Amino acid sequence: MAVIRLADPKRDARQVAAIYYPYVINTPITFETTPPDGTEMYRRMKKVSKTYTSLVCEHENELMGYSYGSKFRDRSAYDWIVETTVYVREAAHGLGIGKALYASLLECLKLQGFTSAYGVIALPNNPSVSLHEHFGFTEDYLMTSAGYKDGQWYDVGFWRLNLNNPTEIMTPINLIDEVKGTSTFTKTVTYGEQFLKLS
Repeated sequence: MAVIRLADPKRDARQVAAIYYPYVINTPITFETTPPDGTEMYRRMKKVSKTYTSLVCEHENELMGYSYGSKFRDRSAYDWIVETTVYVREAAHGLGIGKALYASLLECLKLQGFTSAYGVIALPNNPSVSLHEHFGFTEDYLMTSAGYKDGQWYDVGFWRLNLNNPTEIMTPINLIDEVKGTSTFTKTVTYGEQFLKLS
């Protein structure tokens, strides 16, 4: 049975690195050029999971994909904005995994109190654009010839989704340790499982 759960850096880093590897080597979807190994991915996941929701989809002890929120910009004024990311195992496309992970991720980030989410997409990438627009993201702005990889320039689009309305006085974001034990958050983590096409 396939499940969506919070990522565990120690348990999941090696498989997450393996899922990410072909995207680095074979595509412009990420502008990274050297695939991180399990140790480096553990470091990254540990850092992100202190503040942001980080999820995996697991099927028969194998990870099918992962998604997470991360810092949009370093200045504290951006603390209520989150960048969202999802990757699916190459052999598992078409099984609803990306949609399932994103559905859970966005609901969790909303509960944490973020006001808006940004998906940053190297173009062209019609599957990613379609996924974001399915959840109501709209194109906010476009950077032309923003990234150069493997001898080619790529545009980068920023798709935005409103999560919570900003107010004049903002309270700090709810950290994962503050919400992960609540029944509401636990239920929200599994929200996207309805989209999975594997059992």
